[in-house]
Amino acid sequence: MLQDRFGRVATDLRVSLTDRCNLRCSYCMPAEGLDWAPDETQLTDDEVVHLVRIGVEQLGIREVRFTGGEPLVRRGLVDIVRRSAAFGPEVSLTTNGLGLARTAQTLADAGLSRVNVSLDTIRPETFATITRRDRFHDVVAGLKAAADAGLGPVKVNAVLLRGVNDDQAPELLDWCLARGYALRFIEQMPLDAQHGWQRDEMVTADEILASLQASFRLDPASEPRGSAPAELWTVDGGPGTVGVIASVTRPFCGDCDRVRLTADGQIRNCLFAREESDLRTPLRAGASDEEIAGRWVAALRGKRAGHGIDDPTFLQPDRPMSAIGG
Repeated sequence: MLQDRFGRVATDLRVSLTDRCNLRCSYCMPAEGLDWAPDETQLTDDEVVHLVRIGVEQLGIREVRFTGGEPLVRRGLVDIVRRSAAFGPEVSLTTNGLGLARTAQTLADAGLSRVNVSLDTIRPETFATITRRDRFHDVVAGLKAAADAGLGPVKVNAVLLRGVNDDQAPELLDWCLARGYALRFIEQMPLDAQHGWQRDEMVTADEILASLQASFRLDPASEPRGSAPAELWTVDGGPGTVGVIASVTRPFCGDCDRVRLTADGQIRNCLFAREESDLRTPLRAGASDEEIAGRWVAALRGKRAGHGIDDPTFLQPDRPMSAIGG
C-alpha cells in the first residue's frame, strides 16, 4: 500500500507518456517550445505497462490516468491503454483534444473509460492567442467524438488568464452545459516552463465563482468530494455541475490520493515536489518487482503535508507541467 507519513493512501496513478506537446499554451511553455527529453531516457511501452502492473497488482492503484505533455502524440498509446486496462484499473486520459476525433473510438475499444480535455475558451481567436495554434475546431471535434464513443462524463479543463479570457467563464459554462460536458476551472499554478507565474496575476477561485454567479445560480453539490480535486456546484438546480480546482487558494493536500510517474521513469509524490525517485534505472538493471515496489513505497513516505505554495520558502519545481504530467 502506498501510504505516506500522514496516513494518506495513493490509489490514483498519473502516468506521463511524453513531455512533447503540439500546442504552445502561454501558461505552460514558450512559443518556441522546449528542449524535449532524449528518446533513450523515456520509458518504452513495455516499461510503462510493467510499472503500471506493479502499481495495480502490488501497491493498490485503482485508477490510472495517462497524461503528458500530450499523450495522443505517443505512438503506442492505444496498446498501452489496452494492456493497462487488462489489469483492472479505471483508465482515463488527459489531453488537449487534438487528434481525439480520429482516436476516441479506438481508445474506448481498448478500455479507456473517460477523458479530460483542455479547453480555455470557446472563441477561436482567443484559443489561438492562448495556444499559439489555430486548432479550436479540432478540439471541438475531439470532444464530440469522445462523447459519441461513450468516454463519459467528458470533462473540460479550463484555465482563466487575467486580461485574456477571464471574462469568458459564463459563456464557456453555458456551452459545456448545452453539450453535456462537465466543466472544471483550474487555478493557474506555478508550473510554467518560463517561471513567470505571479500569484497576484492569477484568477482565483473566488473570482471565478463570482463571475459565474452573475449568470447562474450555484449551490454546493450534495455528493461528497472525497479525494477529488474539484469542489463542485450544481448549476441552476442541476443536473449540470461546475467545478473549481483551487490548488493555490483552497489547497486539498490533506485528501490527496495521487502519485505521479514521469515519462522518464521518475516517481513524484506531489505535483510540486522538488525531489524524485528513480524507477527507470533499477527496472532496466533487472530489479525484481518486489524491489521496485519497495522503492515506490519509500518514495511515498517522504511526501510532505502540503505543497507549501504559501510558504515564503516555496520554490517552483524545476520541471514544468509538460514534463511532469498533470
